[in-house]
Amino acid sequence: MNHFEYRGGRLHAEDVDLAMLAEEVGTPFYCYSSATLERHYRVFSGAFPKGTLVAYSVKANGNLAVLKTLARLGAGADVVSGGELKKALAAGIPAERIVYSGVGKTAREMRLALEAGIYQFNVESEPELEALNTEALALGLSAPISFRVNPDVDAGTHAKITTGTAETKFGIPWQRARTVYARAGAMKGIEVVGVDVHIGSQITDLQPFAAAFARVATLVTELRADGHAIARVDLGGGLGVPYARDNAPPPDPAAYGAVIAKVTGGLNAQLILEPGRLIAANAGILVSRVIYVKEGEAKRFLIIDAGMNDLIRPAMYDARHEIVAVEGPGSAGERYDVVGPVCETSDCFARDCALPAMKSGDLVAILSAGAYGRVMASAYNARPPAPEVLVKGGHWSIVRPRMSEDALVELDRLPSWLEG
Repeated sequence: MNHFEYRGGRLHAEDVDLAMLAEEVGTPFYCYSSATLERHYRVFSGAFPKGTLVAYSVKANGNLAVLKTLARLGAGADVVSGGELKKALAAGIPAERIVYSGVGKTAREMRLALEAGIYQFNVESEPELEALNTEALALGLSAPISFRVNPDVDAGTHAKITTGTAETKFGIPWQRARTVYARAGAMKGIEVVGVDVHIGSQITDLQPFAAAFARVATLVTELRADGHAIARVDLGGGLGVPYARDNAPPPDPAAYGAVIAKVTGGLNAQLILEPGRLIAANAGILVSRVIYVKEGEAKRFLIIDAGMNDLIRPAMYDARHEIVAVEGPGSAGERYDVVGPVCETSDCFARDCALPAMKSGDLVAILSAGAYGRVMASAYNARPPAPEVLVKGGHWSIVRPRMSEDALVELDRLPSWLEG
């Protein structure tokens, strides 16, 4: 469920008229619904036992206002960089609710997280383990860790978002897990606390989760027999969301929670979950204005002012987002390829998209754009990426302003031999 609906023939975000907002803010812009963020968090967290740490995946949408909205509900954070760690802390998420994932943690980032006192490092390789031990000892601290184990389970999603097979860069190989845990247990700067797994993103079938979690449960039993005090089981994220109305609906969080309870219920361990897309995707849209309607030889093109620099998912992942008219849904009797102005053929949001008859100046909304949208944006073609707006009821606020083209140019610096 989301809180974007038509009222009086105009699409609204909660109680805010998006056509009015487009006049005030300019296009393109991202718009997020507080009510949807809050509802998605509550529905997800309610599917798990008391004491579960729901660590929102900051990489999905790291806007401070989004993070603050979730922090007030008790969310933790799953971070993958020093910058994300600083964002989570700035948003009021306590360090003791932050877990740090990622394959390339630097020594500086490790020190930053150790000094902050984060809850857990999800370690992904033996060289990382050595480096973390060195940094912890230098600070006179002990780093709480879970190893991310790679269960070699294929989640059956797009190749670019699959992380749980043996061919990917993520995690410790399943076969080496007990050996690596033994090595960690002998290190003075390391405290082994749990096991971590994450097999990918946008997963709409519960079977791969069940297979991976069963392997984790077996490993926990074996590690405890080896003498490790495994108190936490981090099962990552990855539960999919509906991107289009004609897609088969993904499992709801209650069904996901039931699978987890069945597999891990006897372990007597704290659960850690890392949802991102599930919380943010359908809480955000990208609003754009039609520049031209172009009649091609074989296609009719709707050229809009948002580009792949603003939302790269369709170009990068072949992702499909539903696109609707902002003013008056009307009868979707026309077909368009909806494209942006970026000088790339891949700058295409949808092909053969059914919409009402459109003209220059009309507004469209690209739905389910709240996750991996603005956070992945760039200034390609020297196009400042879209600003962000957060709505709550009838109130709205720009939570990241639009950068001017002049400000973008001023970021570059000329060397002394090119000045003057």
